[in-house]
Amino acid sequence: MPVFTITGDVDPFLHVSMRQGEKIYCESGAMVMMEAALDLKGKVTGGIGAAIMRRFANGESFFQQHIEAVRGDGDCLLSPTLPGAMQTLDLGNQQYMLSDGAFVAATSGVELKVRTQSLGNALFAGSGGFFITETSGVGQAVVSGFGSISQLEVEPGRDVIIDNSHVVAWDSALRYDISVTTGGNSGFLSNLVNSQTSGEGMVLRFSGKGKILICSRNSASLQAWLTRQSAS
Repeated sequence: MPVFTITGDVDPFLHVSMRQGEKIYCESGAMVMMEAALDLKGKVTGGIGAAIMRRFANGESFFQQHIEAVRGDGDCLLSPTLPGAMQTLDLGNQQYMLSDGAFVAATSGVELKVRTQSLGNALFAGSGGFFITETSGVGQAVVSGFGSISQLEVEPGRDVIIDNSHVVAWDSALRYDISVTTGGNSGFLSNLVNSQTSGEGMVLRFSGKGKILICSRNSASLQAWLTRQSAS
């Protein structure tokens, strides 16, 4: 199986070592460097329908980059779109849900499946709407987060509430709900006002038992700040 190694402390590269005949796929534009023994092709992974669903679910490009060691062993370097950390996920018995833009690369035995989510979650989702991305298969996937990445463990009876923009990936066994406030049983309008006055956007409430990856920076806040600076 291809070997993923994250190299560097600040804005690291993903170094991939492949034996002849091995394949990976990655987000469009992720390839930085590859040795001459490797071939790169843009493909519609899983067919046109699956590509369209992934595009709606997490903002991925319609075409993904497929890299194969054709003429011998070889290495390549990949990089995510936003500056920040990366983490490798081992997939098989444990699978993960991925936030928008978190996917970087995966071994060929891993598939990104799109499934529907509840109406309530769909209405509040950032860009996925009724669809959300879940990993399946056996192998490894690499995800990225804006800034640094930290891991949280959710335990039964100890729910965790996280700002939607800071979530990178979470154990698919966890239950989650999306809302506009961290408060209790207030009405929708009150919750919406509280969300605006507190400076928080959508939050996700996780329950059950499993792992969550969060990132330290909020890309939506950065975009809003840049917009204000350009307007001033």
